[in-house]
Amino acid sequence: MSRTYPKILRNRKNRIARRLKARFWPEQPTPMFTASNIHYEMADKAQAVVCGGMGAIPLMCQRIGLVDDLNEKVNVLKRHLPYHESDHVLNLSYNIMAGGVRLEDIELRRNDENYLNGLGAQRIPDPTTAGDFTRRFAPEDTLALMEAINASRQRVWNLQPEGFLNEAVIDVDGTLAGTLGQCKEGMDISYNGVWGYHPLIVSLANTKEVLYLVNRPANAPSHEGAVEWMERAITLVRPHAGSIFIRGDTDFSFTGKFDPWEDAAVKFVFGMDAHPTLVKLAGGLPESSWRGLERVERPLQTEPRARPENVKERIVQEREFVNQRLESEQVADLEYKPGKCARPYRLVIVRKNISVEKGEDYLFPEIRYFFYITNRRDLASPAVVQQAQERCDQENVIAQLKGGVNAMRMPVDNLQSNWAYMVMTALAWNLKAWFGLLMPEKNRGAEVVKMEFRSFVQRLILFPAQIIRTGRKVIYRIMSYNGWLPDFFATWESLRELRV
Repeated sequence: MSRTYPKILRNRKNRIARRLKARFWPEQPTPMFTASNIHYEMADKAQAVVCGGMGAIPLMCQRIGLVDDLNEKVNVLKRHLPYHESDHVLNLSYNIMAGGVRLEDIELRRNDENYLNGLGAQRIPDPTTAGDFTRRFAPEDTLALMEAINASRQRVWNLQPEGFLNEAVIDVDGTLAGTLGQCKEGMDISYNGVWGYHPLIVSLANTKEVLYLVNRPANAPSHEGAVEWMERAITLVRPHAGSIFIRGDTDFSFTGKFDPWEDAAVKFVFGMDAHPTLVKLAGGLPESSWRGLERVERPLQTEPRARPENVKERIVQEREFVNQRLESEQVADLEYKPGKCARPYRLVIVRKNISVEKGEDYLFPEIRYFFYITNRRDLASPAVVQQAQERCDQENVIAQLKGGVNAMRMPVDNLQSNWAYMVMTALAWNLKAWFGLLMPEKNRGAEVVKMEFRSFVQRLILFPAQIIRTGRKVIYRIMSYNGWLPDFFATWESLRELRV
């Protein structure tokens, strides 16, 4: 195997470093962008793709056994003429990974000879065939698809260093996925007037992976059917986790499951609705029970800077809108036994002292209570609040599913087919996480795990490469440079040697 690429990478890195070196520029007579005499030609023999990083993704899928898992566990085709289940599933995922946004973009991949050569494919399904494949799925088929993905996921986890999941943190939430379609079976209208669906997302906070994704009508409550999928997530992570910690908002405080989770050594923290009983308990606490709540600030990544003017606050005052300003926060905790529980749990209460103002005039004070119920007695009260609010990071995962991989576009015609499409395209998000977890340099891998999907595609997938087919090999000859290419090559070499 040729090892010339480290020298090439080093030379390209040095060249770009010289071009970008800080210097004191004299006044320039012309703009920096000077290209004016540009010509286009068609290459006759040389063939290339813009997504030069794609070759490593199928290699990873083969090495971790994903292709075999999909073909063994997902059985929706009676005959393979000519495609297998893995071809259909990965066709949708690879389309997103290669920069596609919607189902129709598969047609661009399908008519790109170099893309097909790079994947070693004679042909791939067209958008219509891909859509028809999703319509073959019943709920049990989509579950089989998710479990096939999870089988490969566990092999990736098995390759991680010891202590990888000392505490597995499972987050659960629902989100609205609207659609402008009028004939999509299973759609409904949500509480705020949005027509569409209401997917449930169960994710692993440690790696941002989506463990389970469930489609539901838009009028379904957030917690509907959530217990089953939370239990499945617990079962999935248990062999790999030192401990398990579940987080959710007020909709997911299933008090009937607290005792079984406590018996199974599952930790949890959930919000609780501020119903009159809890408000009365909080109001009856002596003042000595309350302590100031200090928020943990994130460390600055740069030098401290002067805080900019709060433009929104200024406009609110100038126009004399009613404004609510947080004056202070206190925290207290007590033992509380929900009606469906046989034992008490720790109830952490946050008291917010709010000043209600209009313009610059003070109107009246207001006190609001926020409640969190948990079986964690190893944390101080502020740390429990911090853990509960860190669950909000799952909103970033949901945003990536919506705007990064576009898994919630709902492009097909019914609830079940859109569910299947959602899982197949969300696989691209999990492939990104697995690529980071399999990087030899763990610090760089951690950056990839946290990276937004489009950033990952731009850095590690979308660089031009010449496609050369020779003998039994398909060669991706990289034709550009960025700072992630050394890590890419290191991961590619590691994947070539991987056996699971």
